[in-house]
Amino acid sequence: MENSTTISMRHSRSEHKANGWNSIYKLAFREFKNKQLGYSTIAIIAQSCLGSAAAMLLLMGDLDMTLKMVLLFFITIFCMVFNGAVLAQLKPLYTFNLLILSVIFSSLVIIAHII
Repeated sequence: MENSTTISMRHSRSEHKANGWNSIYKLAFREFKNKQLGYSTIAIIAQSCLGSAAAMLLLMGDLDMTLKMVLLFFITIFCMVFNGAVLAQLKPLYTFNLLILSVIFSSLVIIAHII
């Protein structure tokens, strides 16, 4: 490499951080894809419990009733879409992405009501 004529490239911290999240996503997806049946079963239980906790905290909160119902609708839809994707045996990529979407949305609702 001492006599190499290629130019070394420097990466910024944001590119390195983005590559880190991307590699974690790829690793998690590869694991999910390899053992999809088992992980889907566990994910349905965990994601449904998380969605139920988010719905409970949302309904206990003191938001406007219209906003509560809209957020409750989205929590329910995201959970049901993931469960339907598992039952319909969609491609692992769709199922995994729906799981992530459902977990993130329910977690955000929980965090917003705890704070």
